[in-house]
Amino acid sequence: MKILFCNYEYPPLGGGGGVMNAQLAEELAKNHQVTVLTSQGLDLPRESVVNGVKVIRVPVFFRKHQAAANLHSLLAFIPIGIWHGRKLLKENQFDIINTHFVLPSGPVGDALSSIAGIPNVLSLHGGDLYDPSKFTSPHRHPYLRVWIRWLIRKADVIVGQSQNTLNNMRRYYTPEIEGIRIPLGIRRPDYGVASRSDYGFKAEDTLLVTVGRLIPRKAVHQLITTMRNLADKKTHLLILGNGPEEGALKEAARNAGVSDQVHFMGFVEEVEKFRILGMSDVYVSASQHEGFCLSFLEAMSAGLPIVCYDNGGHTDYLQDQVNGFLVPLNDLDRFGERCKLLIENTDLRKKLGENNRQLIEEYYLDACVARYENLFTQTIALKSKAKQVSLFQSPTTGSD
Repeated sequence: MKILFCNYEYPPLGGGGGVMNAQLAEELAKNHQVTVLTSQGLDLPRESVVNGVKVIRVPVFFRKHQAAANLHSLLAFIPIGIWHGRKLLKENQFDIINTHFVLPSGPVGDALSSIAGIPNVLSLHGGDLYDPSKFTSPHRHPYLRVWIRWLIRKADVIVGQSQNTLNNMRRYYTPEIEGIRIPLGIRRPDYGVASRSDYGFKAEDTLLVTVGRLIPRKAVHQLITTMRNLADKKTHLLILGNGPEEGALKEAARNAGVSDQVHFMGFVEEVEKFRILGMSDVYVSASQHEGFCLSFLEAMSAGLPIVCYDNGGHTDYLQDQVNGFLVPLNDLDRFGERCKLLIENTDLRKKLGENNRQLIEEYYLDACVARYENLFTQTIALKSKAKQVSLFQSPTTGSD
């Protein structure tokens, strides 16, 4: 197959949606010809080949951060992506397009699908439909809801990474479309464990860790509040990731008197991220909503119990008191209590961590790739059959 992925964000730009797309593309590139059309910005090369994937980056304007985009750069991607995509179609005969995120990638994938006459599989990631932390979330705006509804209905197939994402699609946009759920997956890690002493920690310290972009939806300030309430000098919070909230969060840690216990580690490479997870004790997240969340899977693979809220697509695979603790949204008191319980009870940490090592087996990347590969093959075949039928159909005529 010749596959064209269309996604505004692709590593190193963006977050989990881009990472997932990259892993899927790289695995499929082992057996297929794969091209990715994405955004440039931040001095990235216009064209490159990464792990067998041809990556075409089109210029966008006004982007200032690697971890998060702004409205102007998102809007710029639509006309510029279509323009450069048309040229790409003239040079390549693709079999299928897989568009990730209904906005801003959706209009680009839809236009290129129509131009080339090939099927478009639209993959929804959750935040592109519903993000309670943003006033700009599409579900709050009638005109955006109409646009998104039109794009969803035009796509040949809709994929949601979680039942929560598909439920939100039907609730706010298209109740008549069922969609297909394909859970995300991660590569099986085998990177060892980082040395605590290398990072200045002691064996008796308890290390809480969180991974993600420092943006409002992640609500990392709540984790800093939790650290202040714990008042335990042997407990440390490791924050892996960067983003526009970083300065404000560092100031919040200073004001809370926990700057010695809250460690901003910035963006870390994949290998070191898993090594740090391996040396940690508990994974914590105060994210207000997740469409699926690869970071939870990564924590599970490291055998970490998880403390998070019960709102989002991760409820497909996380259960309270099985993987860790799922707390009602923004109940900070209970969140802190659950963290304290895991800090004090090492046997419970071990039990929940072992559960996660077993449960993660269903969510490694090979299962996700196989599902997408089968879906692409079936969709191409159905589109081809539909074209053949239309060629042989003649207009119906009548007589008096």
